[in-house]
Amino acid sequence: MTEEKNYIEQLQRLQAEFDNFRKRIEKEKSYLVKNANENLIIKLLGILDNFELALEHLDDKGVNMIYSELYTVLENEGLKTIKAEGKFNPEFHEALIQEEGEEDEKIIEELLKGYTLNDKVIRPSKVKITKIMEKENE
Repeated sequence: MTEEKNYIEQLQRLQAEFDNFRKRIEKEKSYLVKNANENLIIKLLGILDNFELALEHLDDKGVNMIYSELYTVLENEGLKTIKAEGKFNPEFHEALIQEEGEEDEKIIEELLKGYTLNDKVIRPSKVKITKIMEKENE
C-alpha cells in the first residue's frame, strides 16, 4: 500500500509541476505577444516627433489627420505619453538642463516627449528642471 501511495504522491507532484510549467509558458507567451511591437514602436517615435514639429510650424489638416491616425494606432498598441508636469521623477523623466529656481526639481519645460508602452518606459521625457542654488557665504 505504501508503494501505491508513493506513486500517487509522485504523480500529483508531477501534475502540479506540469501545471506550473504550463502557466509560466502562457505568461511568457502573453508578455511576448504584448511587447512584440516594442522595437517597431520605438523606431516610430522619431516619426511622431517630426510630425509634431511639422504641426507646430504648419497648419495643414491633412498632416494633422495623418498624425492623429498614427498616434491613435500607437495608442491602441499600448503607447501613452508621459506627463512632464510638476515634480521631477527619475523613473519617467531625464533632466537635461537645470536652472536656478525657488523650488527644487520642478519641471519647467519639456524638451522631448517621453512615452510608456504597456506601462513600461520606452523613452523618458527629456526635461528642464529647477534647482535651488546654495548661496555662498560672503
